[in-house]
Amino acid sequence: MGLSFVSRRAMAVGAMVVAGALGLSACGSGESTSASPSDGASASAPAAAGPKLVTPGKLTTCTNLPYEPFQFKEGDKVVGFDVDIVDLAAKKLGLTQEIVDIDFAVIKSGAAMATNKCDVAAAGMTITEERKANIDFSEPYFDATQALLAKKGTGIKTLDEVKAKGLKLGAQASTTGLDYVKGKGLDPKEFADSPKELLGLQSGQVDVIVQDLPVVLTWLKKPEIADKFELLASLDTGEQYGVGLKKGSDPILLKAINDSIAEAKADGTYEQIFVKWFGKKPGELG
Repeated sequence: MGLSFVSRRAMAVGAMVVAGALGLSACGSGESTSASPSDGASASAPAAAGPKLVTPGKLTTCTNLPYEPFQFKEGDKVVGFDVDIVDLAAKKLGLTQEIVDIDFAVIKSGAAMATNKCDVAAAGMTITEERKANIDFSEPYFDATQALLAKKGTGIKTLDEVKAKGLKLGAQASTTGLDYVKGKGLDPKEFADSPKELLGLQSGQVDVIVQDLPVVLTWLKKPEIADKFELLASLDTGEQYGVGLKKGSDPILLKAINDSIAEAKADGTYEQIFVKWFGKKPGELG
């Protein structure tokens, strides 16, 4: 009888140990499951990744004002062709565009993006190999040409004639227009921005200026300019504008810009924006 009692006691204790172990195991398993990211019922999915931005919720764009019709002030608001192009990417990313006015030399050098003044730059900026050393560019969004503007009756049509007649030529500093005429052997007077360049022509500081064709055409829409000045020639320089980004750019941001440009060209939005600011369809400006 004594042996039977011990046996029954041993069996009872063993059962309690097994039950306790199972209880602990179940408890441990429950904690592990609730912390496990693989359990879809208890772990939330990670948020979709977005671009790294200077200011959360905003796509900050550096530009150089005014450069009508690409970017200029209309009241307190900055508007223009470039503004609408960047807005396409901003909306695609669910962001609001915020514009920073800054010297063009700081933009083209890449310093504006490198020092986090802005996420992108849209300033009627031609894509060049020199600039690509410091800036990443989007796909081209505009085919550009240069133009010569002078007083009516000048009687010239080419840069060679400007040089042969010893006329004073003006150009905007830090631009491809300046580089182009220098490459043709001319030594133009440099102006800090396009309004100062136009004023230089109006005040007689120079006889002829070189500037992007759409800018010249916009100036000539104003009666006070069209009455006294005329477009002498278009210079097909084979330039294309791109949206600039920091070197080693955020791939999400670059893709959004490129995709929005491609989609706008495919669905007709690009043509609508073009006509809105230039009054003509793409390919009809020159």
